[in-house]
Amino acid sequence: MARARRAGGRNGGGDAEAVEPLDLAGVGIGPFNLSLAALGDGVAGLRCGFFEQRPEFRWHPGLLIEGATLQVPFLADLVTLADPASPWSFLRFLRERERLFPFYFAERFHIERAEYDAYCRWVSERVPGLCFGHRVDAVRWSAERGLFEIDFTRLHAPGEAPALGRSYARNVVLGIGTAPHVPRALRPSAQDPAVPVYHSSEYLDRRAELSAAGHVTVIGSGQSGAEVFLDLLRSRPAGRERLHWLTRSPAFAPMEYSKLGLEHFTPDYTRYFHGLSEPVRDGLLPRQGQLHKAVDAGTLAAVHDELYRRTLELDRHAGDRGGGGGWPDVVLTPGVRVRTVGRSGGARLELHLEHAEQEERGVLTTDAVVLATGYAERPAEGLLAALAGYVRRDGSGRPLVDGEYRLALDPAVRGSVFVQNAERHTHGVGAPDLGLAAHRSAVILNAVTGRESYPLPRRTAFTTFGLREGPVAADGGVGAAGRSATVSV
Repeated sequence: MARARRAGGRNGGGDAEAVEPLDLAGVGIGPFNLSLAALGDGVAGLRCGFFEQRPEFRWHPGLLIEGATLQVPFLADLVTLADPASPWSFLRFLRERERLFPFYFAERFHIERAEYDAYCRWVSERVPGLCFGHRVDAVRWSAERGLFEIDFTRLHAPGEAPALGRSYARNVVLGIGTAPHVPRALRPSAQDPAVPVYHSSEYLDRRAELSAAGHVTVIGSGQSGAEVFLDLLRSRPAGRERLHWLTRSPAFAPMEYSKLGLEHFTPDYTRYFHGLSEPVRDGLLPRQGQLHKAVDAGTLAAVHDELYRRTLELDRHAGDRGGGGGWPDVVLTPGVRVRTVGRSGGARLELHLEHAEQEERGVLTTDAVVLATGYAERPAEGLLAALAGYVRRDGSGRPLVDGEYRLALDPAVRGSVFVQNAERHTHGVGAPDLGLAAHRSAVILNAVTGRESYPLPRRTAFTTFGLREGPVAADGGVGAAGRSATVSV
């Protein structure tokens, strides 16, 4: 069995037996665990190790479309909102790349996705304790050792045999991220390599193929759907675009981006949401889609601007020929559900549609489909199978997560298992938001060290979300739901 690499070693080093257990072992290296590793690097004496099966850091590579920007400001980097003096900030990255002055004059509050990816890769190549090419196979609690055992496989280059290893840790944090979501009715087509139905996460890999397709349909009205549609639109000649954009949502609507609306992505709102009862939380989440599932207003404006520009171009060409104007060959239809996808008898695809408000059904024939249908949390049941009997669950069978992002475990387990972006049911819409990454990392590190390694703000929003801040009960809800409160004004 291969020996676990010494925690704290730089990337690319060889394996060595760990001298002592890790204080914190991370599973997965996406932006959230990378944030934790970067801030953990600033805590003296803390031993951390993070394992990732991919050979290097990549952040949504299929959606790094030219000009596409993050929906959060650059201050929502891996560390700044918890430690502005950290050596792993985005501004430090710019300084090392000698682009600090150009960025200053560019006056960009929202950076491009590709630049965020480059920044994260810069951090991932320098922060100690990151083990890429290591697939974690199982996590279990050893009562004898009083530690977690982490079994992993070190993946080598093609043709080389993988090696098994084990590491020990006092605490574990899961940051295994999300996976592309495909609606059940569309999975057979999306899983068939001979059928041109692709998730938006593959977009750049399929862009040339999609550009060559006669007619393309984009399904989904979130940010990814808008960016894919706009990119396809810009690549096609005016009047011959042959594009459809469909969504189940009732409108192509902008995301809530008012300053007070954005306070739903503060630690204050997270604490408020966590203090609600489970039924209230479950009823609230489906009504908050406008906070995180809609489209940036600037992107919608860019789509409209591009469509209008094409009407001008078509008008001009029609005037040269002495005729009337024209509209782009584009159809945008909200309120539509795609029931099934099938072959039309040849190479083309048939989308069987249903319009909810008209209560009508129809068929759309197309040559290729892009599914901008979002992402779902990766299940951790297989990884944590050995811990299943220790995990406490809510009424819907989901793991209970306390205010410090820690799974509620049987007292027999003396260590802690923390989660990142797997707690939306207990912590609300901010769980997947990059703007809360540094704060959540600081909360976890404070819990691991048992001290205030990173001072946290007592207040983060002008909005007071409830009449009181109730104590958290064992189920993650308030201690006495429905209790009255007296408010002084």
